[in-house]
Amino acid sequence: MAHNVPAREIRAVYTDETVTVYQAYGPHIGLPAARDGRFPAAWKRERMTWVKPSFRWMMYRCGWGEKPGQETVLAVEISREGLGWALRNAALSHHDAAVHPDRETWRAALRAAPTRVQWDPERDLRLRPLGHRSLQLGLSGEAVRRYADEWIVSIRDVTPLAHEIHALVRAGALDRATALLPPERPYPVAEADVSHLLPSRPAGPSGSV
Repeated sequence: MAHNVPAREIRAVYTDETVTVYQAYGPHIGLPAARDGRFPAAWKRERMTWVKPSFRWMMYRCGWGEKPGQETVLAVEISREGLGWALRNAALSHHDAAVHPDRETWRAALRAAPTRVQWDPERDLRLRPLGHRSLQLGLSGEAVRRYADEWIVSIRDVTPLAHEIHALVRAGALDRATALLPPERPYPVAEADVSHLLPSRPAGPSGSV
């Protein structure tokens, strides 16, 4: 990874109309979701659900699809309009003194927001932390409903891809593993979608915030 990647940047697979995020579930949820293109009744709408545009961060979280309850890795293609709504209606998951004047202001924003933004260290192929961070979005309440009923365009089971890349990493074939990674690139973020999550300055280029 280039050394000049912005400290916080949304990198994703996207088209003119959609962006791909990742989740991992047990087979009882993941397999019917991929088959039907929507989440089954066993998927709990009242719980917060986290989505991640970074494939490698998802691999870190689910252990390449080998952690209990996360054996099915899903690539969920959602509308870019939906992601924009999620960002516009988000609050930071942790207090940032450069964004909020005090902790109570931050707590009030967090209580009111249906979406949480969290920045976690990006991972390399060996799942070691890198010096820049990757976006996680926590969806709750109205955001969960919109995600399930309005934003989803398609759901694919990418567990075989996760296992194939993992096998190459274990074999030391990092170049071949890298070639199989989803082609993520900086995601263009509208300043209006993220200005409330940032210190008082313009948003950076492309997906950097």
